[in-house]
Amino acid sequence: MIVVAIIGILAAVAIPAYQDYIARAQVTEAINLMGGVKTPVAEFYADKGTWPTTTEFNALITTQAGKYIASVTPLTLASGFQVTATFKATGVSAGLTSSTMRLATGNGQEWFCDAAGIVSVGGTDGSTALQYRPAACK
Repeated sequence: MIVVAIIGILAAVAIPAYQDYIARAQVTEAINLMGGVKTPVAEFYADKGTWPTTTEFNALITTQAGKYIASVTPLTLASGFQVTATFKATGVSAGLTSSTMRLATGNGQEWFCDAAGIVSVGGTDGSTALQYRPAACK
């Protein structure tokens, strides 16, 4: 009886921790997809002096979706550029369903994924819960 109680307690602690771990692992896909945008967009901006349009962005960035990410979309800001990764509506952890992660820059050299940095270049923060984001994006 005591062994069953101990297993029950361990399961009660381990299952939520495992679910958070899975969600954080799924968030890394968004970070990786958006990270792949940095260099091509920065080079485009350095070469042309403007941020890419949606059509130009689509030509630059060939991988815009993944196993957990439905889309990666660009947005030109008044003082910079923002990329949004949107999680799929199904097949992801419950806390990530249709939420967004954002990455923004004002100059192509410094990129921000935290709310304060994104707002500083005129963007808006994503809707992914802070508990699932990497430390640099909180």
